[in-house]
Amino acid sequence: MTAYLCERAWLGPGDIADNVLVEVEGTHITAVTPSWSSLGGTRLAGLTIPGFANCHSHVFHRALRGRTQRERGSFWTWRQAMYDVAARLQPDTYYALAHATYREMALAGITAVGEFHYLHHDSSGSPYSDPNAMGLAVIEAARDAGLRIAILDTCYLSSGFGAVPGGVQVRFSDGSADNWAERVSNLADRFEGVTDRHVVVGSAIHSVRAVPRDSLATVANVLPERPVHIHLSEQVAENEACHQYYGRTPTQLLGEAGILSDRLTAVHATHLTAADIALLGGASVYVDFCPTTERDLADGIGPSRALADAGARLTLGSDSHAVIDMHEEMRAVELDERLASQQRGHWQSHELLTAATETGHRSLGFTNAGRIAPGQWADLVTIDTSTPRTAGTGQREDTVVFAATAADITSVVASGVRLERDHETVGRSLDSAIAALTGEMS
Repeated sequence: MTAYLCERAWLGPGDIADNVLVEVEGTHITAVTPSWSSLGGTRLAGLTIPGFANCHSHVFHRALRGRTQRERGSFWTWRQAMYDVAARLQPDTYYALAHATYREMALAGITAVGEFHYLHHDSSGSPYSDPNAMGLAVIEAARDAGLRIAILDTCYLSSGFGAVPGGVQVRFSDGSADNWAERVSNLADRFEGVTDRHVVVGSAIHSVRAVPRDSLATVANVLPERPVHIHLSEQVAENEACHQYYGRTPTQLLGEAGILSDRLTAVHATHLTAADIALLGGASVYVDFCPTTERDLADGIGPSRALADAGARLTLGSDSHAVIDMHEEMRAVELDERLASQQRGHWQSHELLTAATETGHRSLGFTNAGRIAPGQWADLVTIDTSTPRTAGTGQREDTVVFAATAADITSVVASGVRLERDHETVGRSLDSAIAALTGEMS
């Protein structure tokens, strides 16, 4: 048994307690005692919160940071730069980049990641000797970095509404939904009955442009009760093409295909009609906003408050990793709403903190995570409340959401293990992994 004595800890909305003793057995919390008056346990000075869930990651996009912001362009020109990196990756280089990036996430207080994984095959589009070699590489990378992972194995069959995949896209495609289902089922079988539940195998529909209507249900239903994620209405061009091809919005298409459910996460959900919002909210879907990527790619500002009011559940992700900082993702949801509406006060801090922790973990299939309570995964992230950013902010929920950054985190316990905080080594690992792909040192 391990014990941590938290100077202050967030135990739920509006509940910040002093001198909280958290007892841990293995990977889970066994007892939480506020106002502990005795010595004992490893002291965590500052404000301790549950670990963050990063619900939408394309881990290899980390190699693009600082390279795709240099000049004007569009989402589609950015995508070509992303394809250039994807074309170079092999299982060993994929592992190296993923491991370094997941260690960066761990430094930022992220204890579980949802990896939206679509880079499946070799450069010719042929399966590796192990058809799941690339997926296993990112799973191993996450586990070696100390994170739990939901690998969201992604079906990608078309480069756009019936068009045949070309170029690097051949690495993404299994040729048919049935072929994809066979491969992902084999991956899931490897983790069935395993006592180590650090890995969840879920499914993902890349987008309605990449998976035909008659294949949507196959992808959504191949792993019953597991998470299902999809890129939804990220771009106006996607909506327009969908309406031209199917005569309806992407959300309406999902509704007609029976895909909308409380285990679906709609990523981005940026350009929606009022009817779309009602459909998503009525199905209690998760909606994953990635504000730092959505602004980097000039996607637009999604209707987060309207979706939540309709019944959808907010989660957060760092997507392309232009920034890895869940504090920034949290506050950006509120600040972006202010820009769009010219009004303040759409989201309360405890709502955003819950989205980044408990709700996020649930959307990834980790149902007993995201709270500091008995029976939960032992994830403890401690924030220094005396830095130039956090000092004088009251050591409250507002401190976490509107003042702190990842740089203010001093300690991370993930699944019961206190992780090393070696920023210099992580930086060198990122330099090395990215240089191997780009041919230049950062």
